[in-house]
Formats: sequence, C-alpha cells, structure tokens
Amino acid sequence: MVACYCATFLKPEMLHIYRQITALERIRPVVITQKREETERYPFTDVTLVAKPATHFLRRIWFRQLRDVPWKISRGETARLIRVLEQSNAELLHIYFGHIAVHLLPLIEQWRNPSVVSFHGADVMVDLEKPAYRAATTRMLAAVRLVLVRSESLRAALVELGCAASKIRIQRTGIPLQQVPFQARVWPSDGCWRLLQASRLIEKKGLRTSLRAFAEFTRKYPQAHFTIAGEGPLLDELQEMTRELNVAGQVTFAGFASQSQLRELLYGSHVFLHPSETGADGNQEGVPNSMLEAMATGLPVFATTHGGIPEAVEDGTSGVLVSEGDAVALAKRLTNLTAQPDVLSGIARRGAEAVAAKFEQRAQVAKLEEYYFEAIRASQ
Repeated sequence: MVACYCATFLKPEMLHIYRQITALERIRPVVITQKREETERYPFTDVTLVAKPATHFLRRIWFRQLRDVPWKISRGETARLIRVLEQSNAELLHIYFGHIAVHLLPLIEQWRNPSVVSFHGADVMVDLEKPAYRAATTRMLAAVRLVLVRSESLRAALVELGCAASKIRIQRTGIPLQQVPFQARVWPSDGCWRLLQASRLIEKKGLRTSLRAFAEFTRKYPQAHFTIAGEGPLLDELQEMTRELNVAGQVTFAGFASQSQLRELLYGSHVFLHPSETGADGNQEGVPNSMLEAMATGLPVFATTHGGIPEAVEDGTSGVLVSEGDAVALAKRLTNLTAQPDVLSGIARRGAEAVAAKFEQRAQVAKLEEYYFEAIRASQ
C-alpha cells in the first residue's frame, strides 16, 4: 500500500498525476489530500480528506511573512496524518511536490515508514535564494528515502542543491500512446498553417516568444492562425500583445481544453510551439506534458533548449530547438521548415518515435513501482 499525498487532488492541469496513480498495477494507492477538486474529471474512490486546520492561515503568515521561513505542519497535524497512514496500512508515502514535502517535514521525520518525494520542475528552484528556504529543502531531501525527478536537468539542479545523487531516480512522465496515436499531417498548400500551443498562461511557457515569432511568421504566411489553449495570469497581457503585433485576428485564446478538446486541437494543427524559458523566480520546466502528447500525435514541435526539453527533443531530428527567448530564431526555423514539407514530415515521425521510446506510460509506471519497492525494501 502506498499513500500518495497531493495537497489538492486534483487541479485541472494535473492529469499526469492522475494517470500515474491510476495506472499502478502491482501496488494499491490511496490518496491523502487537503482539498478535493475536479471529482468528475478525476474520479477516485480511496481518498482521505485531511482539511487544513482553522489556524492554517495564521501559521502561514507567522512563518512566511513574519519569520520569512517556509511554514511546516503543526504537531497536531503531524499526529493526525500519522494516524491516517497507520489506518490505511501504508508502507510508503509518496509526496507530490518538492515544496509540499518541505511543509510536511515533521511528518517525514516522525513517521516510522519511508517517504519519497517527486519534483516536476516549478518546485525545484523557486525561493531557494533565501537561506531559510534552501536549508529547509536540503533537510527534507536528506530525510526522504528517494527523490524522483522528471528530467536529468532537474537531477543536476538537486545535486547542486546538495541532494545525494545516490537517492535520485529519473521518473519520466508517462504518455498513454493509445490515446494519442500518430497521424501524419497533410501540410497546407495555401499557406493556412495552423499553429498550436497548449499550456498554462505563465511566464515559463514562453508565450511572449511564441507570439513574437508568430507575428514574424505571418509576414510570409498571412493566412496562418495560432491557437493558444490554456488559462493563467498572463491572459490580458498576451491579448494586448496580439493587438500591438497586429495579429489579434489570427490568434485564438481557447481557454482550458479538456482532453477530448485538446486531442481535437492537436490533430487539427500543423505545428506545436513550446518555447519554455526560466521565470524570473527561478521557475523552470521538467519535460512539458503537452509537448510530449503533441509529438506522439505527429505534430512537429518547435521548442527551446530549456530544462528537460532537450532530453525529449533532438534539434533537427525529432523536433526543433532554439535558445530561450529568441523569437527571431524561432520564426526563422518555422519559416524555413514549413517550406520543406518532406523534412518537416521526418521530424514529426521521429518525434513520435522518441516519445514512444522514452515516455510510454506502462514502462514509466513499471519503473515507478520498482522505485516504491526499492524504498520499502531499504527500510526493512
């Protein structure tokens, strides 16, 4: 029995976590959460709700604003969570994500069974310029049995932080290929290229770069169209950018897309953009899920040499990579390759093959189960 702790089970963008938990075959998972959301989208029966105590807000203020240190759960919360773990007969606690594990440090240190923590990207470097946050993260990394990361770039970042390399394991995103089968695209002969980006509308997704590159791309292909699927705090700014760049009529902000809607957009597009970049707060990517699904369907991906992206995309072979924030280079590669349909088709095919080789869901879940067994055996 493995207890999976996710502070909110689940936010709309957490499909990858739902897929991972529900695909387990050799281990029975139970979920512990503070808040249950999206129950129709993510049905799961074995969930224990451990709500935040009435003092939670005041404790956060005390820790974060008055003391400028990461907050941690109280003795009462720790005792309650230990009771939940014992009642469920959990042999292991898997905590999503790194910053949540810092909050749960008293539980990790006091519970008798091992814990593992998984890092996904945004939870690695944020706030670590603050000594207290860095120290708390280092202590948490020392306390857990194993550390799971989605990419080699995240592994390197955690080793630099002080995590023992011997306890880090690569746990890549699992893509259910049967849900996103490869489909060769027919490239437009009339210049009506359909570009797509599906992501949260936040800084690290590189959406400003995408819009600037698209605006340049329309100089050659004025009938091209760019769809941005997702929600987030940059919506107003990005909409204003389309007006400043004179492409407002050629850009659609589609909002959050369900899986069926996203598949429709993927198969109806010719090119997928994902020029990720490191945010001002240190926020970075592991390997973007939407990019992997796009590659699996046969969309050629144009991205950046950021985070774990080069572990999935080989420039010029299985996709296209440019430097972070380089809209000029991105536009140039777009313009050049859309004029070479045979080359573009080869990139699309090899991109799908790369996802099948490295990110197929069943293989990745089997690895996760082995990591669980390893952590449990090491504690016996």
